[in-house]
Amino acid sequence: MKLLHLLALAALIALPATLPAAAQDDTPPPPRPVLDAPPQAPVAPKRDTPLTRSLAGPYLAGRVAATDNAFEAASDYYLRALETDRNSPFLNDSTLISLVAAGRVDRAIALVDQFAAEGEGAKSPIARLIQRARLAEEQDWDALLAVIEAERSKGEQQEKLLDGMLRAWALLGAGRAAEADAAFVETAKIRGVETLVGYHRALSKALVGDLEAAAGLLAGDSAEQSLVGLIAHAEILALLDRRDEAIALLEQVQQEGLDDIAGEKLALLKSGEPVQFDVVSGPRDGIAQVFLTFATLLSNDVDPGPLALVHARLASHIAPDMADARLMVAQMLQLAGQFDAAEAQFDRLRESGDMRPLAELVRIDTLARAGRIEDAERAARTLTEARPQIAQGWIALGDLLRQQDRWAEAVAPYDRAIALIDPADTDSLWFPLYARAIAFERSGNFERAETDLKAALEIRPDNAQMLNYLGYSYVDRGENLDLALRLIEQAVELSPDDGYILDSLGWVLYRLGRYQEAVEPQERALAQMSNDPLVNDHMGDIYWKVGRKREARMQWQRALSFKPETEDEAYRIRAKLERGLDAVLAEEAANGGKLPPPPAVPEETSADAAPADAAPEDAAPENATTGDAATGDDADPPPAE
Repeated sequence: MKLLHLLALAALIALPATLPAAAQDDTPPPPRPVLDAPPQAPVAPKRDTPLTRSLAGPYLAGRVAATDNAFEAASDYYLRALETDRNSPFLNDSTLISLVAAGRVDRAIALVDQFAAEGEGAKSPIARLIQRARLAEEQDWDALLAVIEAERSKGEQQEKLLDGMLRAWALLGAGRAAEADAAFVETAKIRGVETLVGYHRALSKALVGDLEAAAGLLAGDSAEQSLVGLIAHAEILALLDRRDEAIALLEQVQQEGLDDIAGEKLALLKSGEPVQFDVVSGPRDGIAQVFLTFATLLSNDVDPGPLALVHARLASHIAPDMADARLMVAQMLQLAGQFDAAEAQFDRLRESGDMRPLAELVRIDTLARAGRIEDAERAARTLTEARPQIAQGWIALGDLLRQQDRWAEAVAPYDRAIALIDPADTDSLWFPLYARAIAFERSGNFERAETDLKAALEIRPDNAQMLNYLGYSYVDRGENLDLALRLIEQAVELSPDDGYILDSLGWVLYRLGRYQEAVEPQERALAQMSNDPLVNDHMGDIYWKVGRKREARMQWQRALSFKPETEDEAYRIRAKLERGLDAVLAEEAANGGKLPPPPAVPEETSADAAPADAAPEDAAPENATTGDAATGDDADPPPAE
């Protein structure tokens, strides 16, 4: 199915390619937590707007606030600056953009009217845009046609496209259907927009009852441009008594795995109940769809800027009950780091019964990336309660619990997700299997983890991260080392520069006694992950075994400085610094594989004790030629056979 993402919901559909809901991509988490924090969406600071005198203060403050996407504060500062200077086009436009982006559309409209009363008129593109939105919201079609006709020769190609579509819808609103259709045909002659304009023309045809023409416009490639277009097409086919075709069309949508947004419509079609055309209810909704279309197109730019949000806000102002417009606003506020404002939009949607699972998943992901884990978990639980049949919601909840190291709790959501997924849908099944394996392994149930990992690898045998996870797990447990080496070597072939995988290779070679061979991959891992405590610790052990004992102690000291994950790991590193690796290994062998705990220090003498990570004063010098302080072993140990 072709998806050009020309409408707001199509833009939302495009986002799961980057969804994690904590991370459904081909590079899931490594065998241990990543030290560095994941990238987070920018969180715009809350700014007060203290009283400032003169132009420069509020103007510069507004610029800073706008850069931070703090649109409410920016609009306040710019309004203060306008009290001093009413003749700056840049300041005028910046004020209007910030007002609309903040959702203060009525205030922006009043400001445009004020400019007009002062003889400025709607001269700038943003002022003209706001003026058109106001007239459309008021359904003053004659006035809208008048301002468009007066300025048809002005503006860039984008403005000509926008005005052409607005004019066509306004003509329909004015009861001039034939002229409206001709206006759509004329606008479609602009290069590259035929399909986009054809969609709007089809909606207008359906509104006036020309269902055959509407179905023809939505047939073929144009029928596959957006989910909204597909739903409109299905509704029109049903009204033409072609219900079987409508059902097949919406079933195709579900097979694409886009979302269950068409589920209710599909159920209605299958029930035999009457179907209505309700994608748009009139020309005003049509114009809101035009603004939404432009918001989507602008949001797909590499750096969308505030104008995409401005168009989405105007669409929502024109048609307040249009869920797609509110969804687009909420999504764009999230991307701008305006989470509280976005949450208000999502609350409105839930209150009106318009919760969209895919939009909720995007919201959950964005909250998680911003470090708002509690909010993200709350949203995930709300989604799973409202739509328990959606596997992705359970996966998102499991991922969030994993992010909080709540491994045992994460298993149940993954169980629910796996039970909901068709076993034949392997593209959807491999990730929750892998994620559940991580939860099992971290909560101490390796047998179940191994089963899930092998099942996931049956689906994705060339996934380097899963190969590494299983291989490293074997190494960590000291079992199946030859199999572990094969798995990790395959992972290295697939991802030769991955620091975690190189660390696994170095470590399995060490555990096999192939110390000299372990040096090179471990040094490469260290170059990639120089601040990882475990990589540094492994490097120290390997250096020790090849006789580079001064360097080994340096690596252990570095490992301590980077804060090992557990106190047990830190205690073992301190023991190696004090007594040498060979002594520590001997103590572990004599104690069932675990280092004996440190002797208790009498309470009255603990204050005088030496620092835990300091070597005793009479320890052997850290010199590669002095040998192990505990064993006196000077020579490099021979590689194991």
